Amino acid sequence: MTVSPVNPLFPNMPDWQKQATENLWPPYTQMRTTPIGLPVTEAEGVRIKLADGRILIDGVSSWWSVCHGYRHPHIEQAVISQLQKLPHIMLGGYQHEPAALLARRLADICPGELNHVFFTDSGSVAIEVGMKMAIQFWLNNGVKGRHKFIHFRGGYHGDTFATMAVCDPEEGMHSHFSGVLTPQILAELPVNDEFYELLDKQMASHAYEVAGLLIEPLVQGAGGMVFHSEEVLKKVAALCKKHDILLIADEIMTGLGRLGEMVACQRADVIPDIITFSKTLTGGTVPLAATIASRRIFEAFLDDDPSKALMHGPTFMGNPIGCAAALASLDLFEQEPRLNQVKAIEKQLTKELEPAREFAGVKDVRVCGSIGVIETTGLGDVNLLKQRFVEEGVWIRPFGNIIYTIPPYIIGEDDLTKVTSAMVNLSRDLKSNT
Repeated sequence: MTVSPVNPLFPNMPDWQKQATENLWPPYTQMRTTPIGLPVTEAEGVRIKLADGRILIDGVSSWWSVCHGYRHPHIEQAVISQLQKLPHIMLGGYQHEPAALLARRLADICPGELNHVFFTDSGSVAIEVGMKMAIQFWLNNGVKGRHKFIHFRGGYHGDTFATMAVCDPEEGMHSHFSGVLTPQILAELPVNDEFYELLDKQMASHAYEVAGLLIEPLVQGAGGMVFHSEEVLKKVAALCKKHDILLIADEIMTGLGRLGEMVACQRADVIPDIITFSKTLTGGTVPLAATIASRRIFEAFLDDDPSKALMHGPTFMGNPIGCAAALASLDLFEQEPRLNQVKAIEKQLTKELEPAREFAGVKDVRVCGSIGVIETTGLGDVNLLKQRFVEEGVWIRPFGNIIYTIPPYIIGEDDLTKVTSAMVNLSRDLKSNT
């Protein structure tokens, strides 16, 4: 059986990698055709060290999570300290200081009455919990039949079964499971009057069966880094209020500084009923996610009836090490100029990616916060593109028809220029497929 061809960038695999070639199953990978992953031994700041000593600048923050760079000493020390005191304890029947303090600080960050924090260990599960909260909210209030969700074309909300059902059904990543997923209500983002009226009608006709609406505020991430305006988000929120549909903001990708605000919804003065965080929550150190509900949602679960409690309970929810890392990560937003750094990144990306707009194979160039995107008319061999980026000394992972960067907030100007130069140089070589 042939599994994971040898990576041409690293033909001499270390022994530990050779031993595991048949065993380690990476994500979203066709292992018959995709070269085996590059062996990494260390990472610090924005730099990733390969087993042969080569250094790559991380242009995607390890799937958008390592916002403060790798091994920030403040987070590192917080993790070490917590490991030595209390590495884990269940939250069923116990509480511990890191979880309590983190819940308080997240409530302080969130707008309005988003005060009630439920911890999980991944973004997908955080969304799943938000969906369960929405369904049970209506049941606890004596309203039956409201168990469906409105979601948008181009959206992505996770890889678990419930979250796959609210991703774009035509995107392909989850199309294999269409026959077993619960059908939900697909809508178009109201980017014009036609789509606004259509969404209004959809909500009106389905309100009796809809528990909530899911949206990625301002940026649809894995669906293609598609941006929408603050006005669109305001319109969606207003329609949810009009039709009494719960608004669930998926800020797993956009939250905690990514767009220049701690909460992306704040850019549009929108307060959702439920909001989710993950990825950057611990600075990309350890898995942790949070689903945060408004007072209105939480109060529906307060009752003498035990069956009206929220029916979810991960073993590792609120893990002390994860919470300690998250507290340290939040410290850095207060101690260091993170949001200003994001705004500086936005300015630099806007300037340095713009030349790509003139190339034949480029369809669009766009920037929002620390996200820079070159949308192409077609990428061709993605594995070859990844190889070329590595040869340029940067770690960039194109997908679909886009080349994008979401660098750590701490990246320096020179390092960011190296990333943008590689993106522009490679996009210059793409041929138009229009």
